Amino acid sequence: MSATRPPLSPLARQLSAVASVTAQAAGALGAVATLLCLVLVAYSVGARYLAGLPQPWIDKAAGWLVVGLVLLAAPEAQRRFEHIGVDVLTERLKGRAARIMRLLGTLSVALVAGILLSAGLEAVEFSRMIGIMTEIEGVPVWWIQAMLPLGAALLLVVSLAQSVILALGQDPDFLPDGSEELPRDTLARGE
Repeated sequence: MSATRPPLSPLARQLSAVASVTAQAAGALGAVATLLCLVLVAYSVGARYLAGLPQPWIDKAAGWLVVGLVLLAAPEAQRRFEHIGVDVLTERLKGRAARIMRLLGTLSVALVAGILLSAGLEAVEFSRMIGIMTEIEGVPVWWIQAMLPLGAALLLVVSLAQSVILALGQDPDFLPDGSEELPRDTLARGE
């Protein structure tokens, strides 16, 4: 984030706040999923190797939690512009061209999030309709599938907020300005 960044307009400030709250709430849920996964795996290891009582359901639940934490971490990664991007191109562009490329990037994330949201809602609806259950008794598949539209909706909110801020000609929070480049020491250059 640039130190000489001009103040945001009231609309941009509100959108930035919405993106921030959305991403941080998702990140907090992702942190809870991470801790729960850690506790479950530790319990599983202890039950299996110390008590001789393997708990196969934990492997499934831990896998679902990993999917959930990835989906819940995506909005914060997007808000901080820490996602995978084509930096080689955007770093070389300046001014309006750079803004247009960043806008195209945030809009493409919004498009993908919209597609994931739609597909996730369809999957949940279908699973609920036919009543598919997981291998764990009493846990319907749609409970697990609901993580996809939830994560996609949160990512959509953040990427659309960033897109509107960029379209207003302003810089969203954490917009890279080139000063964040990692130092290139002799080890990294292979010297």
